[in-house]
Amino acid sequence: MNGILNIYKEAGFTSHDVVAKLRGIVKQKKIGHTGTLDPDAEGVLPVCLGNATKLCGLLSEKEKTYEAVLLLGQTTDTQDLSGKILSTAPVAVEEEVVRETVLSFLGDYDQVPPMYSALKVNGRKLYELAREGKEVERKARRVRILDVKIHWVRLPEVSFSVTCSSGTYIRTLCQDIGEKLGCGGCMKHLLRTRVDRFGLPDSLRLSQVEELMREGRIGEALIPVDQVFAAYPGIRMKEKSSRLVHNGNPFSEQDIETSDQLHDSEHETEKDWVRVYDFSGSFVGVYRRQEERGGTFSYRPVKMFLS
Repeated sequence: MNGILNIYKEAGFTSHDVVAKLRGIVKQKKIGHTGTLDPDAEGVLPVCLGNATKLCGLLSEKEKTYEAVLLLGQTTDTQDLSGKILSTAPVAVEEEVVRETVLSFLGDYDQVPPMYSALKVNGRKLYELAREGKEVERKARRVRILDVKIHWVRLPEVSFSVTCSSGTYIRTLCQDIGEKLGCGGCMKHLLRTRVDRFGLPDSLRLSQVEELMREGRIGEALIPVDQVFAAYPGIRMKEKSSRLVHNGNPFSEQDIETSDQLHDSEHETEKDWVRVYDFSGSFVGVYRRQEERGGTFSYRPVKMFLS
C-alpha cells in the first residue's frame, strides 16, 4: 500500500510503538511516521506507507497545531508531569499578566531543546544521556510561534492552543512561560490537533484501522500521496515525454500536455512547485518550475514518488 494514514496517537504509546503496531495490522514493513509525539501526548500522527515514506521528512517540517495545559508553580526535569519535580513556587501573578506573558511568545524566539528529547549530540540521543543523569549543553534554536489562543486561565493552570514551526517543543514553551512569570511551569497535557493538512477530526485510532483491515476497507482511509500537494498546480505530460519523468529527468514546456494555472506557493521554500503526472494520469512526483535564459521555463525534480 502507498499512501498516508492519519493516525490518532493515544497516550502511553511512543510514535515508534504506533509504527510497529501498524506493521502488524497492515502486514507491511515499509512504514514511517512524520514527527515524534511524546508518549504522554495524544493527537495527530500522519504515518506513511510504501512510497509515501519519502514524505516523512517533508511532513515533519510542516507547521503544527497543539492544545496544551500549562501548570504554573512547578518545574520538572522532563518539563512535563511525567518527570521528577525540581522546584515548586507560589503562583502570585494576576490573570491578566499571565495572558500577556503567554501572548508575548508570538513570533520568533530562541528555544533551548529539552534534555528529554530525541535530538542527538555526538551520536547519542539526549534522552539517553538524561536517563544516565548527564546534562549536556544545547544550543538555542530559532523557532516561530505563529498563533496563540488562550482558552481559559484557572490558576495555577492555563489552557491554550498554539500553531508553531517545526522543531518547537511545547513542553519547553510551557517552561519558558513559567520562567518569564517568575514562578516556573511545566506542561500538564498536550494534544496535537493538526499537522499541515492532517486534522484531528479525520484521525483514526489503531483499533479503527484494525477494523478497516478486517473489513477490507483500508483503502477508504489511505490518503494518496498527491493529495498532500493538492495546493500546487498539476501538470500532465505528453505521451512521448512521459519517459522523461519516469526516469526522474527534467523537462520543458514543450513536454506538457495540459497544466493547471500556475502560481507561487505561499511558502517560500515551495515556490513554483508543481504536481507532475504521466500521460496515463499516474502521479510521478513534485517538480520545481524555474525560468531559463530567453524567458522559457524548465521543470526539475524535487521529490519522486514512483513505486
